Amino acid sequence: MSERVLVTGASGFVGLPLVASLAARGMRVEALGYRNVGPELPGVRWHRVDLHHSGDVRLLLRELRPSVLVHCAWYVDHGRFWSAPDNRVWLEVSFELAMRFFETGGRRFVGIGTCAEYACQDLNDNMPWPESRKIDPATLYGQSKAELWRSLLALAERRPGTQAAWARLFHLFGAGEHPERLVPSIIRSVLAGREACCGSGRLVRDFSSVRFAGGALAALACSGVTGPVNIGSGQPRSIASLSRLVARLAGRPDLLRLGALPDRPDDVPVMVADTKRLRLEVGHSHRPVIEDDLRRVISLYLQQKGMEITSGLVPTSMS
Repeated sequence: MSERVLVTGASGFVGLPLVASLAARGMRVEALGYRNVGPELPGVRWHRVDLHHSGDVRLLLRELRPSVLVHCAWYVDHGRFWSAPDNRVWLEVSFELAMRFFETGGRRFVGIGTCAEYACQDLNDNMPWPESRKIDPATLYGQSKAELWRSLLALAERRPGTQAAWARLFHLFGAGEHPERLVPSIIRSVLAGREACCGSGRLVRDFSSVRFAGGALAALACSGVTGPVNIGSGQPRSIASLSRLVARLAGRPDLLRLGALPDRPDDVPVMVADTKRLRLEVGHSHRPVIEDDLRRVISLYLQQKGMEITSGLVPTSMS
């Protein structure tokens, strides 16, 4: 019989595609949301519990007895999460969750980290960034995530038979993304016939879809790999090239305005994941096809608007 997996933040940007990927693997998924629950899927049960209420969390863990827990929930309000005091609250809530999970017989805890944990500059700098890169986060968000990982590792090491893994996410786009982020802001603008104003786009990043990340996280959860694992494409791409691709696929490349907004002077020039652990140890060797994933996102926006999908813009078959 397949293991029971509990996913927190299951109705969120990362959680929902993770739940779908776990269900596709035949796992028994207990999906935990707070404000929302997701769609009905075979093998998935939805629960509404506030993780800040420790008594309710204890009761749920005792009832479900999951052997694997993937913790996606966190404070992620767009533009505010980098420095919000809520990060410290979620650090405490998350560590409490891990302790209760192991106390009730949980075997494997997978936490969601971020590339923002890494040092922006390293004396032994290399590209792409491996998991061994120096940890020196510049934001409260990154600091809180890094501290949680250190605490989880120490907790698992004190408990024989338990495992802790840590997924460091790079730059994601996809369904459910905040409308002011790069990809949806360009799509929404050009589909409405408005100019899409951006910075210069000189920065190089590691972009992949949240759909790809969901599959990678599911593979990590079902593996025996411990420690930090980068979740990304491993492919460098400038923001300018991604922006041009989005505008072209949406049918209005003429509306993209690179350089219309100022660049931030403190941005890291290049951030790209070394994905060897993900590919060789976790076994998730699938390479994301950015163009196909962007077409899926544009298709969703067109469907939401009730617009007819033309064969030259978005493929008619999108699984």
